[in-house]
Amino acid sequence: MKSAYELAMERLSRQAPTRTLSAAQKERIAELESLYRARIAGRELATRDEVLRWTSAGETEKAAGAQAQFAAERQSLEAELEEKKERVRSGNLD
Repeated sequence: MKSAYELAMERLSRQAPTRTLSAAQKERIAELESLYRARIAGRELATRDEVLRWTSAGETEKAAGAQAQFAAERQSLEAELEEKKERVRSGNLD
Protein backbone atom coordinates (compact mmCIF):
# COMPACT_ATOMS: atom_id res chain seq x y z
CA MET A 1 0.00 0.00 0.00
CA LYS A 2 1.45 3.34 -1.08
CA SER A 3 1.28 6.46 1.03
CA ALA A 4 -0.54 9.57 -0.14
CA TYR A 5 2.84 11.21 -0.65
CA GLU A 6 4.06 8.43 -2.95
CA LEU A 7 0.84 8.55 -4.97
CA ALA A 8 1.09 12.33 -5.30
CA MET A 9 4.71 12.09 -6.45
CA GLU A 10 3.76 9.49 -9.08
CA ARG A 11 0.98 11.73 -10.38
CA LEU A 12 3.33 14.70 -10.49
CA SER A 13 5.96 12.78 -12.43
CA ARG A 14 3.35 11.74 -15.01
CA GLN A 15 2.04 15.30 -15.40
CA ALA A 16 5.42 17.05 -15.51
CA PRO A 17 8.24 14.62 -16.21
CA THR A 18 11.66 15.70 -15.07
CA ARG A 19 14.02 16.99 -17.74
CA THR A 20 17.66 16.15 -17.82
CA LEU A 21 19.90 19.04 -18.74
CA SER A 22 22.97 18.83 -20.91
CA ALA A 23 26.34 19.95 -19.60
CA ALA A 24 26.11 23.11 -21.73
CA GLN A 25 22.69 23.94 -20.28
CA LYS A 26 23.93 23.41 -16.73
CA GLU A 27 26.95 25.60 -17.41
CA ARG A 28 24.83 28.38 -18.93
CA ILE A 29 22.41 28.30 -15.98
CA ALA A 30 25.34 28.52 -13.56
CA GLU A 31 26.71 31.52 -15.52
CA LEU A 32 23.33 33.25 -15.41
CA GLU A 33 22.95 32.65 -11.67
CA SER A 34 26.42 34.03 -11.02
CA LEU A 35 25.78 37.10 -13.18
CA TYR A 36 22.46 37.89 -11.53
CA ARG A 37 23.83 37.28 -8.02
CA ALA A 38 26.52 39.85 -8.79
CA ARG A 39 23.99 42.34 -10.17
CA ILE A 40 21.76 41.97 -7.11
CA ALA A 41 24.72 42.25 -4.74
CA GLY A 42 25.89 45.42 -6.47
CA ARG A 43 22.46 47.01 -6.20
CA GLU A 44 22.22 45.92 -2.56
CA LEU A 45 25.51 47.60 -1.69
CA ALA A 46 24.51 50.79 -3.48
CA THR A 47 21.16 50.76 -1.69
CA ARG A 48 22.79 50.26 1.70
CA ASP A 49 25.00 53.28 1.09
CA GLU A 50 22.02 55.33 -0.04
CA VAL A 51 19.90 54.26 2.95
CA LEU A 52 22.74 55.07 5.33
CA ARG A 53 23.17 58.49 3.74
CA TRP A 54 19.43 59.29 3.96
CA THR A 55 19.13 57.91 7.50
CA SER A 56 22.07 59.92 8.79
CA ALA A 57 20.53 63.02 7.18
CA GLY A 58 17.26 62.32 9.02
CA GLU A 59 15.38 61.51 5.80
CA THR A 60 13.75 58.25 6.89
CA GLU A 61 11.05 58.44 4.21
CA LYS A 62 13.66 58.67 1.45
CA ALA A 63 15.58 55.80 3.05
CA ALA A 64 12.42 53.68 3.10
CA GLY A 65 11.79 54.63 -0.53
CA ALA A 66 15.27 53.49 -1.51
CA GLN A 67 14.70 50.17 0.25
CA ALA A 68 11.36 49.71 -1.49
CA GLN A 69 12.93 50.50 -4.85
CA PHE A 70 15.68 47.95 -4.23
CA ALA A 71 13.09 45.32 -3.30
CA ALA A 72 11.27 45.95 -6.58
CA GLU A 73 14.52 45.85 -8.58
CA ARG A 74 15.54 42.62 -6.88
CA GLN A 75 12.20 41.02 -7.66
CA SER A 76 12.48 42.15 -11.28
CA LEU A 77 16.02 40.78 -11.62
CA GLU A 78 15.01 37.46 -10.06
CA ALA A 79 12.05 37.16 -12.46
CA GLU A 80 14.32 37.99 -15.40
CA LEU A 81 16.78 35.32 -14.24
CA GLU A 82 14.04 32.70 -14.01
CA GLU A 83 12.83 33.55 -17.53
CA LYS A 84 16.34 33.16 -18.92
CA LYS A 85 16.89 29.90 -17.06
CA GLU A 86 13.62 28.53 -18.45
CA ARG A 87 14.68 29.47 -21.99
CA VAL A 88 17.95 27.59 -21.45
CA ARG A 89 16.05 24.57 -20.12
CA SER A 90 13.86 24.58 -23.22
CA GLY A 91 16.93 24.42 -25.47
CA ASN A 92 17.79 28.05 -26.23
CA LEU A 93 21.31 28.65 -24.88
CA ASP A 94 21.41 32.39 -25.68
